[in-house]
Amino acid sequence: MSSLRISSAALVAFITTAVLSAAAMPANAANWQAVVTGKYEIIEIDKSRIAKSGSSATGWSRIKLERDVNDPGGVYNAIHAQNQYDCDARRFTTLQRAYYNGDQLVREESVSRQRANNVVPGSIDERLLNEACRPSTISEAPGIAEAATRAAAVASDAERPAPMRADMRTLADSSKARVMQVNDPAPAAEKPRRIALPPIDKAAADQAAAAARPAAAPAAPAAPAAHSAAPGAAAHGAPSAAHGAAPKVVEPRIPAVAAHSPVPDLASNVDKRARELQLATSGPRKAPKKKPVDPHGNPAANMHVHWSYEGEGAPANWSKLDPKNAVCATGKRQSPIDIREGIKVDLEGLKFDYKPTQFRIIDNGHTVQVNVGDDLSMTVMGRRYDLIQFHFHRPSEERVNGRLYDMVIHLVHKNDEGGLGVIAVLLEKGMENPALQTLWNHMPLERDMEVTPEVAIDLNKLLPENRAYWTYMGSLTTPPCSENVLWMVFKQPTQVSAEQVAIFSRLYRNNARPIQPSNGRLVKESR
Repeated sequence: MSSLRISSAALVAFITTAVLSAAAMPANAANWQAVVTGKYEIIEIDKSRIAKSGSSATGWSRIKLERDVNDPGGVYNAIHAQNQYDCDARRFTTLQRAYYNGDQLVREESVSRQRANNVVPGSIDERLLNEACRPSTISEAPGIAEAATRAAAVASDAERPAPMRADMRTLADSSKARVMQVNDPAPAAEKPRRIALPPIDKAAADQAAAAARPAAAPAAPAAPAAHSAAPGAAAHGAPSAAHGAAPKVVEPRIPAVAAHSPVPDLASNVDKRARELQLATSGPRKAPKKKPVDPHGNPAANMHVHWSYEGEGAPANWSKLDPKNAVCATGKRQSPIDIREGIKVDLEGLKFDYKPTQFRIIDNGHTVQVNVGDDLSMTVMGRRYDLIQFHFHRPSEERVNGRLYDMVIHLVHKNDEGGLGVIAVLLEKGMENPALQTLWNHMPLERDMEVTPEVAIDLNKLLPENRAYWTYMGSLTTPPCSENVLWMVFKQPTQVSAEQVAIFSRLYRNNARPIQPSNGRLVKESR
């Protein structure tokens, strides 16, 4: 056995070296196939470097840009990424990246913070996953994928105790039989089990034990019935709880079952099948699946759900997910609102002290957020507010007389007393916006990865020329929905191109909170 283990480990090491060598294959030796061909980029997958083992696949993809991007290591126009795909769970993890100028490698890097990402239906990530997990891709790299599968099977067989050899099967579908693991698709409809047992009705077995409890010690002839009739006891003996004839009795402790059932004592070795049946029908039940959001709003029951814009974490459930979010449902000054019938007055002009600044951009899982440097501020009603960050929503969260805009920017400011003031810049399709394009050029490739470019951005280019605005008191539009937030919404929208809107839509099709009741609050507007 020891010699087999050594040879298996050597084989696995050999296959691992082969897979890594394939991953390091030069770009010009790859077999790229286009997955998406757009106006400004082409996304491809390398068919020659797809390696699949079980439900996992590893492959390289790249995005070819129409323009050159300056980088500390040089100029690049293509980004290659190695991803590991979980075909069953529909998730992927980025392992490393390489930056190329044509076929010339500029630099490469490993992803230090690797995390699995869910594949959004209809996204480009889904197309890449489907291509990598396609069964036919196994034959495109037969030397790697098949060898890796064989090595894993041999190593698994070497480490497995002798009684577990029933988990391996030999297929005689060719002149040379190969070993197939248990998790390979089995010919039968049901997956093979480590211990072959008859189908068991646990509820029926529990009731059979309860029915036998009032009787005296079981007679000897009753023992064979435990082997053959136990699974069908509810049909032929004790009444089934499903029909309401008898309540269900749970016996989690093995000694109690042994004392009142015809199954032989555990200490004896008379009947192995009876002991297996006893163990299978006793003990604790399986843990229940996670419950959906509690409709009564019990936060303790909803701690497993994170807030989002759809599903269990949707805005309608925010107040039920955490006690801190209670105001999301009970507040009377919630945002966003549909701005209607504002009172036209001579509002004080907004004074911006925005200068070109360095920035950090991150996809935080809810939006694309931009953190800026110090000394950027806005003054209104004689009070200075410092800019903290700004982010995007699609479509616009605010409405104006029922009209919905393509996107909106929220610039979040804070004064010395901790009060928040938010500037909303409505975005509509039109001409390309250079400042927004600077942000999109440095969009992170994955969530929770912060990018710090060397270029600066002038936020004045994101603001409209006409600074007339609406103002009202509202709240944050994300949990915990804190109120007493001063809102200022520019009346003139800023133009961005349809392509720029489409880029954000690929990340977030809808990350806008629904309109909230105005509850008669005052809205003022510049006249």
